[in-house]
Amino acid sequence: MQPETSHGLPDMPAFARDHAADLPQEKVLWSELIPGGGHWSYRVRRGTTLRFIDLEGGANASVLLYRADERHERLNIPDTLKAQHTAHLSTGHVLYSDMGRVLAAVSKDTVGWHDPLCGLSNAAGLLRRYGQRRYQEHRNAMHRNGKDNMLIELGKWGLGLRDLVPCVNLFSKVVVDQAGNFSFASGNSQPHSHVELRCEMDVLVAVSTALHPLDPSPEYAPKKVGIVAWESGTAAEDDVCRLSCAENRRGYFNTELVYR
Repeated sequence: MQPETSHGLPDMPAFARDHAADLPQEKVLWSELIPGGGHWSYRVRRGTTLRFIDLEGGANASVLLYRADERHERLNIPDTLKAQHTAHLSTGHVLYSDMGRVLAAVSKDTVGWHDPLCGLSNAAGLLRRYGQRRYQEHRNAMHRNGKDNMLIELGKWGLGLRDLVPCVNLFSKVVVDQAGNFSFASGNSQPHSHVELRCEMDVLVAVSTALHPLDPSPEYAPKKVGIVAWESGTAAEDDVCRLSCAENRRGYFNTELVYR
C-alpha cells in the first residue's frame, strides 16, 4: 500500500522516496500516479527527466511528445527508428521530432525493450475482446482505450485528431517474425521496473496507461504507472545517448541550436 495523506490520496513525496530512492531527493520535482487505463499530460521543461515506473508488472504506458512552444513539431517514430537502425527502444536511444531534433532520450532502462510499432488501442478493439462497459452504467470501471485517452489529453492543449501521431509504448515488447507477423511478449516488464525519458527540449508529454493493442489478456485489467520527475540536466558531451550513433550527434547539434 502507498502511504496516504489525510485526504486519502497518495503521499507523493513518500511515493518518490519509495520508488526512486536512488535519485538525489533534493532534485525531485514532483510525482504522479496514473491508474490503469488512465491518462495524463504535462508541459515539462528541458533538463527534466521523467522516471516511468511499472508498479505491478505488465503495464503499458503509451507516450506522445510535442515541442512545447511549437506544437506542430512532434514525435516522429519512423525517423526515430530509421536514424538509429532499431525496431525497439532502450538505453542510449533518443526520440526524434519531425524536424530532426531530439525531444527526449532514454537515459536509463531496467526493462530492455519498448514497443514503437503498434500504436494505440481503440474502442472497436476493446469492444471485440471485452464487450462494452460504458461510463453511463459502469462509471470508473468503464473500458478506456488509448486513442480516446490521448484525444482527451490533446484537447486540453488545443490539439486534436489531426495531431495524433504514432506513439511509443513503454514497458511493452512486440516481436516481428520473418513473415512480418507481430507477436506480443507477455511478462516483458516486471514489478517496479522503470525507464527514464530525459527531456532535451521543452515538451508537452501525453501519456495513456490503457492496454497495449496486442495484449492478449483475457480480462480488461490495465496496470497503474508511477512517474517521478527530477532535475537531471540535459545530455553531457559524453552521454551514451549522444554518442550511440553519428545521427544522434547531429540530432543533438540541431537541438542545441534552438537554445543557444
